[in-house]
Amino acid sequence: MTHLLHRQIHRQYPRAVSGAGVVLRDADGRSYIDACGGAAVSCLGHQHPQVVAAMHAQLDQLSYAHTSFFTSDAAEALGDELMAHAPPGLSHAYLVSGGSEAVEAALKMARQYYVEIGQPQRRHFIARRQSYHGNTLGALAVGGNAWRRAQFAPILIDSAYIDPCYAYRYRASHESLQEYGLRSANALEAKIAELGAENVIAFVAETVVGATLGAVPPAPGYLRRIREICDRHDILLILDEVMCGMGRTGSLHACTQEGVAPDLLTIAKGLGGGYAPIGATLVGAKIFDSFAKGSGLFQHGHTYVGHPLACAAALSVQRVIREQDLLSNVQARGRQLEAALRERFASHPAIGDIRGRGLFWGLELVADRTHKTPFDPARRLHTQIRAEAMARDLMVYPMGGTIDGHLGDHILLAPPFIVDATTIETIVERLGDAVDAATEQDTVALTA
Repeated sequence: MTHLLHRQIHRQYPRAVSGAGVVLRDADGRSYIDACGGAAVSCLGHQHPQVVAAMHAQLDQLSYAHTSFFTSDAAEALGDELMAHAPPGLSHAYLVSGGSEAVEAALKMARQYYVEIGQPQRRHFIARRQSYHGNTLGALAVGGNAWRRAQFAPILIDSAYIDPCYAYRYRASHESLQEYGLRSANALEAKIAELGAENVIAFVAETVVGATLGAVPPAPGYLRRIREICDRHDILLILDEVMCGMGRTGSLHACTQEGVAPDLLTIAKGLGGGYAPIGATLVGAKIFDSFAKGSGLFQHGHTYVGHPLACAAALSVQRVIREQDLLSNVQARGRQLEAALRERFASHPAIGDIRGRGLFWGLELVADRTHKTPFDPARRLHTQIRAEAMARDLMVYPMGGTIDGHLGDHILLAPPFIVDATTIETIVERLGDAVDAATEQDTVALTA
């Protein structure tokens, strides 16, 4: 019996009791390779001694001070660290307690910006189908995850949507990736025209789409074209890097690989590495200036924003990543992971697409590779693969509804930045065995 309301009421969860490096251990003594970082969170793995020591030191000095009365050394130092390495044009950090809060803050900042500069009629956010920006009501409203939205739709603000940049499903056979990227981006132009540019606040997108689509990077030139469209119509660009940012794709911010800087950038998971709940919204200078020259405040706040313990943890995580040059390991192990996945699954009858960047990779599952036919969603193949992986002491991040919120399955991998070459080999080997076990009946049917 439990008095906790768990995510799935009838599921029996193992009890995590300890962790070390890339491994988590349960109360039965089993050790699992954390090949997904929980939800792409544990970028330094578990119980990193430098981070744990920094948290102890912070608790010895100051545990909490409300930000309506005080700032703190930990918060100020984290702000300095973040802005020293931010994309061009971003000038300030607003510290929160997670990804959903970071997106909520960004939406409010975007709306307040236009109120401050005398354009209060702007009310529309444009986002993409099959996106995910968080589970609070504002974040859920701009998200395009159909399954998560469905039962709450009547209480969500209206948002407008365009198709995702999802080459595996949407690129025409005659198109190059560049041509597809341009066509996909131009859908934003059409949606702006439909709504009226003077009524639009911002376009919201994940730089590399995370849990909902499974590590889908933008097509070449896509985000540059999006940036041009936003600039031409004086619309803000909000990039959500809660999952794909802070080094996950091989650069600190995923958008730098696209040559693009947003007006607002949301970060969270890899910011604190799971050591404490923290997120941030990085704010463009023109937005900050409009607040400073106007009302003199940002009309928003939560009790635990800028929490000293969380800030100390995040600051230590970021310093470890930089001082130990872990982004180089992300790049090297990412290349190894890609090669190993392609070698193991390129001809697998149940794998339709392999995509990703850095240490952020997804496998899309299909019943028919030629026609890209998804499995029957009633089968819940992604959960079967998760169970088979757990039985082999491997944690992966599965999801259903990949295509439209109902059809499609994928598996997401996001191992810690400290992962070594041998562990990458083990991850792919165990995942291969798990996929084989879950799809064995299909393989037999295809070869019969």
